Amino acid sequence: MGNSRGTPDSGRAAPAREASAAAPRTRGGAAIATARRLTVVDQALRLFAEKGYEATTVDEIAEAAGISRRTFFRQFRAKEDVVFADHESQLAQAREFLAGWDGDPWEGVLAAVVGVFERFTQWRDLAARRYRVVRQVPALREREIVTVFRYERLFTDYLRERLRGESDLALVQFTAAVTATHNYLLRRMVRGESDAGPADLRAALDAIPRGGGDAVDESDQLVLAVFPRTMPPRQVADLLARRLDNLD
Repeated sequence: MGNSRGTPDSGRAAPAREASAAAPRTRGGAAIATARRLTVVDQALRLFAEKGYEATTVDEIAEAAGISRRTFFRQFRAKEDVVFADHESQLAQAREFLAGWDGDPWEGVLAAVVGVFERFTQWRDLAARRYRVVRQVPALREREIVTVFRYERLFTDYLRERLRGESDLALVQFTAAVTATHNYLLRRMVRGESDAGPADLRAALDAIPRGGGDAVDESDQLVLAVFPRTMPPRQVADLLARRLDNLD
């Protein structure tokens, strides 16, 4: 059994069935690669739920997914990355969508967010399993907070580029509200408390103001942050300090 955060074995030959991983990726090939990564994610989450996150090794995940240890480390840097691999795919697709959007920038962000939610509804079981695993591992909860911030930052940077004359505070408020609304409905879905779909999310997003109001003194900003109840105060303070530094 290898160290779950180690490096791949340098002397082990990859099985023949993995040769296709080195092939050039077309759009269809990228979709296949994403599906294969999600298969690994699915098996990893199953093992984490059955054995516990710390007790599950990379070798066990690779064996369950039908890949070698070397292939695992070509796809993921560490065991922790497997848990959030679908988020990486989601972020990439949202970034690509916004790059090709030529309509109203506010609408572009809303459409991108709805697209993210719609894909999560297609992976509902996977999202639900990850939710249960993350709730049990403090390090993963912190990583989840960082991941949520990356969505928000993607949308904010896009609006800053497309709406240069708009109040920066209005952009930050908008993307924070959009992201929080998405996450609220997603959490209710994965907990089995709601069967809300993309149309329900879109209706909720349409109620969020889109800036254009009176000028605001940005030296007097309010910042809203949400953290798990179990997170130690010292950790909350450290995370807040890092996030506030990134707002400049």
